[in-house]
Amino acid sequence: MNGVNMDYQRQLDEKKERLMGLFGEFGELPELEVYRSEPVNYRMRAEFRVWHEGDDLYYIMFDQETKERVRVDAFPAASAGINALMPVLIGKIRENGVLRKKIFQVDFLSTLSGEMLVSLLYHRQLDDEWRAEAEGLRDELLESGFEVDLIGRARKQKIVLGREFVIERLRVHGDEFVYKQVENSFTQPNGRVAEKMLEWAVECTRDCGSEGGDLLELYCGNGNFSLALAQNFRQVLATELAKPSVEAAQYNIEANLERGSKNVKIARLSAEEFTEAMRGEREFKRLKQQDIVLSDYDFRTVFVDPPRAGMDEESVAMVQEYERILYISCNPETLCENLQTLTKTHKITRLAMFDQFPYTHHIEAGVMLERR
Repeated sequence: MNGVNMDYQRQLDEKKERLMGLFGEFGELPELEVYRSEPVNYRMRAEFRVWHEGDDLYYIMFDQETKERVRVDAFPAASAGINALMPVLIGKIRENGVLRKKIFQVDFLSTLSGEMLVSLLYHRQLDDEWRAEAEGLRDELLESGFEVDLIGRARKQKIVLGREFVIERLRVHGDEFVYKQVENSFTQPNGRVAEKMLEWAVECTRDCGSEGGDLLELYCGNGNFSLALAQNFRQVLATELAKPSVEAAQYNIEANLERGSKNVKIARLSAEEFTEAMRGEREFKRLKQQDIVLSDYDFRTVFVDPPRAGMDEESVAMVQEYERILYISCNPETLCENLQTLTKTHKITRLAMFDQFPYTHHIEAGVMLERR
């Protein structure tokens, strides 16, 4: 384990150096806050192809450089739950002619709370025989102590055995938040680092709502940040376009009412659409249907966690209108592109790196900006 820790620290130092190199163009910066990952068992989800070789059947991954297939019997990066389930699941599928027929992929979604969801993907249509065998498989796994639900997928077909989501529980400064995480929807891959990201965001905005200001959030997903940040603001309005994520966010608001989420509303709009709505360029029936009146809000802080492409020019211009901008990014390059504009009006006052993806080139960064 000492060797693992040394290798981990080396890759973490390389990421820190690379991130600070990217930010060099922005002059004097606050001290970089670094949030480490666990060196093993940190990924809450994993996907494997399934390889058929005679009577054998096993997981594979493809080497990103050589493109060669690599047999995977254990995957230390994945959670302990996934590693425990992997050999049991593939063993039972291997022995079952119905379940193994034309299966080509297995997707795992796990949680810190102990729940798991497994999707089995096939190159054939699934019938009643498959359902019966899959139900038997799920019963056997439950009897073995795995808290797991199954989904079967084929072309234009989806069969859910149990639930199509898991319930995650994340602790933020001692408070526990409940999150519904739906299959095939975005979730933070590293549970422990996700908790650190939430704590950092809460700390950054601790005093932002002290004068009654409201929070606007773009790209809110399932409400991951919205719910934790709500404690710091009078009202929170969060936007998200993907319908499954909006539905999960509404569920999460109800599940966290005791933790103060009653001041959170979700608008099913893209960041670009919300920009148009705020500027009075378009009216949206969805806002009226959700009883959202934009004039009721006094937005002074905006939180953004955009996709890898970053924010479009219109959205960047829109967020510049607010006193404070909290920006989480999974792509420091596009973050820096946006900052070239944002730093003309705002100063960077907090800078953080979250190692969501150890041993990869990916860096998650957080920036707090305040109006100059």
